[in-house]
Amino acid sequence: MLFIQYPPCTTCQKAKKWLDANGIAYTDRHIKEQNPNYEELKQWYQRSGLPLKKFFNTSGLLYKSLNLKDKLPTMTEEEQLRLLASDGMLVKRPVIVTDDGVLTGFKEADWQKLKLLRG
Repeated sequence: MLFIQYPPCTTCQKAKKWLDANGIAYTDRHIKEQNPNYEELKQWYQRSGLPLKKFFNTSGLLYKSLNLKDKLPTMTEEEQLRLLASDGMLVKRPVIVTDDGVLTGFKEADWQKLKLLRG
């Protein structure tokens, strides 16, 4: 399992504590130091079943400064994925990638379901 996070992010810290408390092994990846690339994001988006907007950190300063709330609806899927790949701070975090699925953000109930899928 891949756990992509930004260590200063309190939501990421909560998610990491949850993973550790539940004894779930993961590979930790710092999103700012190792930003997901276009191909990874495309694959995760397709596997997640989520709307592409769920991959954007809509509360982030960069998202707001680029006025993406207004720009995203007119952008193609490819343009949005390339934009996400340009800066890890645009990506909603944490991101968890397992054999069973991909989730963005941390909602314990959703993560619990994914954990149950893993057996």
